[in-house]
Amino acid sequence: MSTLSEDARRGLGDIWPAMLAAIPIGLLFGALAAGKGLSPLETMVMSVFVFAGGAQFAAVELWTTPAPIGALVFSTLLINARHILMSASLVPKLQGFSRWQKLLGLYYMADENWALAEKRARTHRLTPAYWFGMLSPFVACWIATSTLGAVVGATLGDPRRFGADFAFTALFIALVAAFWKGRVTFWTVAAAGIASALTYRFAGPPWHVLAGALCGLAAAWIAAGDATPEPSKPEPAQP
Repeated sequence: MSTLSEDARRGLGDIWPAMLAAIPIGLLFGALAAGKGLSPLETMVMSVFVFAGGAQFAAVELWTTPAPIGALVFSTLLINARHILMSASLVPKLQGFSRWQKLLGLYYMADENWALAEKRARTHRLTPAYWFGMLSPFVACWIATSTLGAVVGATLGDPRRFGADFAFTALFIALVAAFWKGRVTFWTVAAAGIASALTYRFAGPPWHVLAGALCGLAAAWIAAGDATPEPSKPEPAQP
């Protein structure tokens, strides 16, 4: 039986690569927010209450004065719609959590936390100590780096010129490899990736997120159905 401190240390040990990957992305977001006229305090408040990298980048791209509230709300809802499915898959595994722990934990759930929690749940029971030991430092890292990026602003330069924007992509490639289950995973990833790339090319963001999610779900459902073995037929009785 693991102790609370052991579970918390495991959570921190699992999340630290994602934290490293988040540092350049958080700095980049803060710099972009400062370029749009947001103060470091406003950037920090956005990271605290929104805490959704993709939605925050989309909001900053759309940001004007006065702010287009309708477009901001719609793009945020569209980009974060995937969290409905992620939460639905994770809730049955949070049986030892109190109501406030579920609400707070799922409010700050990110793709990385969800993927690592699902991987952990395959072999161990998810505990609040593990979940918040993984979640808390990741949230703190994003808030701190995005605020720092807004403080430094234009002097930071664009981290993308160093390839820093590939950090999360590399991280998710590793996460997908950990979840690999043969042909079902292959068709799911292929359908989601192709649909997302084509939609991004011809329709632009944030529609590529929705297209990738829907096509990935459809491919997973079809591939899983094809992979289901047919029930064996009883052998004929011997005369």
